[in-house]
Amino acid sequence: MTHTHPWWYDAVVYQVYIRSFADAMPSPGDGIGDLPGITARLPYLRALGVDALWITPFYTSPQKDHGYDVADYTDVDPLFGDLADFDRMLAAAHDLGLRVIVDLVPNHTSSAHPWFQAALAAAPGSPERARYLFRPGRGKHGELPPNNWDSVFGGPAWTQVTDGSWYLHLFDTSQPDLDWRNPEVGDMFEDVLRFWLDRGVDGFRVDVAHGLYKEASLRDQRKPDPTTLKKKAKAKESMVERVLNDEPMWDQPEVHEVYRRWRKVLESYPGERMAVAEAWTQTPESMALFIRPDELHQAFNFSWLGTPWSAAEFADVITRSIAAVASSSSAPTWVLSNHDVERHPTRYGGGPVGLARGRAATLAMLALPGSAYLYQGEELGLEQVDVPPEARQDPSWFRTGKPGRDGCRVPLPWAGDAPPYGFGGPAGTQPWIPQPADWAPLTVEAESADPDSTLAFYRRALALRREVFAGADEETVASAQGDLLVVRRAGVRVVLNAGKKPVELPAGEVLISSSPLESGLLPPDTAAWIR
Repeated sequence: MTHTHPWWYDAVVYQVYIRSFADAMPSPGDGIGDLPGITARLPYLRALGVDALWITPFYTSPQKDHGYDVADYTDVDPLFGDLADFDRMLAAAHDLGLRVIVDLVPNHTSSAHPWFQAALAAAPGSPERARYLFRPGRGKHGELPPNNWDSVFGGPAWTQVTDGSWYLHLFDTSQPDLDWRNPEVGDMFEDVLRFWLDRGVDGFRVDVAHGLYKEASLRDQRKPDPTTLKKKAKAKESMVERVLNDEPMWDQPEVHEVYRRWRKVLESYPGERMAVAEAWTQTPESMALFIRPDELHQAFNFSWLGTPWSAAEFADVITRSIAAVASSSSAPTWVLSNHDVERHPTRYGGGPVGLARGRAATLAMLALPGSAYLYQGEELGLEQVDVPPEARQDPSWFRTGKPGRDGCRVPLPWAGDAPPYGFGGPAGTQPWIPQPADWAPLTVEAESADPDSTLAFYRRALALRREVFAGADEETVASAQGDLLVVRRAGVRVVLNAGKKPVELPAGEVLISSSPLESGLLPPDTAAWIR
């Protein structure tokens, strides 16, 4: 089968959450993953069968939000190494045939960024402050925030500085939002793109891609009342019936001009450089606007990640996602887990049932057209960890008291019977987030020796995907037959049993199944590819 698409069109991309992947620096390790750790484990990713890795931010940062608060976009934080370590990692990845995507954080900087420090030192109305969203407060003495927006991490989205002005931060107080209506901002980020493209990176994952522009008036958000929320929960059938949130801080039309500019930059470099948007839009249709032919190449399809365990729901999101991108030069993306959400085996119920469903959903996902994004550790069947309160580090925990995202960020287990499981650091010590005491059967070492392990399943599925579906352009049709999801693509039927009873398998050759089959029957929580 001839492959006529660019490399990213149907690539399998592995997300490396750098702090939690592998610790190799300084010897014997400080319990935090780093760039030399990635370099050392690249052969593992090649053997797993992925095409590329996406690395979360490694730039100079105070680490208030673990790298998503950037103080210098063109250097490496000493916690993770230096630019020479990055260059060695990139060269080693390319030598193995792996592409490298780096994270870009354009919605906000760190409060330690020189621009924001200059803004704090300058007067209201100054050019330095015009790079951010500083505004006077409301109330008789300006004692109230400029509007009613909330931070994603909890609490108000505004913080007051000593002269009485307020600045916007849709995330943590240490992450002030930039004002993209200021041309200096766009110019700075073009320079950042070119810096990393010149070093040879293959692409960018754009953090909060839908958030750069806010409605110019910064008006109050119209927040839904309980009746509207009930309607929203019940709306299932069509976009006309769906109740969408009022979001003056997200997904504004001006943002698309940013990505038209970036597309021109990317296309000025050889080697099919690309960008993928993290755009938490409210519909697949609005997500597809980010991947029009003159904008970004891909956008994460969070509709798939949020789909409950239901054949009908799976069929609906597959059909709508494919239709939404049909007019673009791109293809859908599919993702089940990442560093911001609960791991999918836990979402699907946890324990043996959650793992079985997770494997089934993965097998269905890998048969779909477009790209698949995997999150480190899912190939081991890792579940969400209940991190003890004293070990939690997510800024949302400190703002809300809710557990936050630490449970999906626990460092990977590579080998051995006890923490740190070969992650790095002295034997018997815990890494930056403690690992569970019962992870010995889930190490890469243990699962590599077990032909029935989740790791072995992922390796088989990824190899078979490359053999069966690479370059396939045939129309994909998804439907639900009761509790059975049926997807037809490239002469293969993909079936997933989301019900509680075994169902009869369609006739044909079984290429792979997510769990053992039972004499012609497809058990519950199981998927199979049949030719």
